[in-house]
Amino acid sequence: MRMRAPTGLAAIAAIATLTVAHGHAQQPAFKAGVEVVSLNVTAVDGTGHFVTELPKESFNVYEDGQPQEIQFFNRSNLPIALSILLDTSASMEDKIQTAQEAAVGFVKHLRAQDLGQVIDFDSRVLISQSFTSNVKDLEEAIRKTTAGGSTSLHNAIYISLKELKKIQARNADDVKRQAIVVLSDGEDTSSLVSFDEVLDLAKRSETAIYAIGLRAADGPGSTSKGFKEAEFVLRQFAQETGGRSYFPSQISELAAIYGQIADELSSQYTVGYTSRNGRRDGSWRRVVVRVARPNLTARTKLGYFAPTNPKS
Repeated sequence: MRMRAPTGLAAIAAIATLTVAHGHAQQPAFKAGVEVVSLNVTAVDGTGHFVTELPKESFNVYEDGQPQEIQFFNRSNLPIALSILLDTSASMEDKIQTAQEAAVGFVKHLRAQDLGQVIDFDSRVLISQSFTSNVKDLEEAIRKTTAGGSTSLHNAIYISLKELKKIQARNADDVKRQAIVVLSDGEDTSSLVSFDEVLDLAKRSETAIYAIGLRAADGPGSTSKGFKEAEFVLRQFAQETGGRSYFPSQISELAAIYGQIADELSSQYTVGYTSRNGRRDGSWRRVVVRVARPNLTARTKLGYFAPTNPKS
């Protein structure tokens, strides 16, 4: 007798539990303090090149239009925890090998102090390699992916965010910047959670999402209603969390895009402040970072949810 699958968030939790291909080893932790607003900031010049040698005084942070005092500033290349999501739905069948090679090239940028995870998704979500610093294990997991089934993009991002949230820092040396890099070539067709639910979770996280939406070259997939919806979803995930979105028409562009993402992740500043707004009301607070130098711009997440008082 076939058991009926649970629905909604309970189903996703079950999926996250049941689809781990490699058991989780004890994982290092990396979560910043709740009361400090922590921002990963990318600074670029007019040509799009990363600017990595700015002092603290060059940055101005505003929350809901009010200036904030920067209390923590780091421009060193901090360790990172990275979740690599690969669309392995049936439409990726003729592109999967090139996508694998590009992703393998990407994980080779990881250092000994970094952590990587591989998740592939079609109609189901599989954590094919849990967090590890072993690049060979990550490469093997990527090369084992096969194409088939529909697309459950929202499920995959939801599970990835939950996996990142499980890990808490034991000390300052454990803190790692978090990022998700997701590759997909079409709209979500089979997720159990909605876009709004996953976006809300992403906005409550400390995770930047880098999204690659692979258009069909000179074909209907690049202009179809389905891909336009997928493009909107991927742009929103990236914009809200301080990441970037890419929409190449050629699979051959993937290696360069992964290289750009790797360069950005190694070029970021970490900026922290304690909000001048002491209300613990759970409200959404808009954040803007500006660089006090001409022709330079800064990118970070668009905001955060204020803390709330614990329920008695």
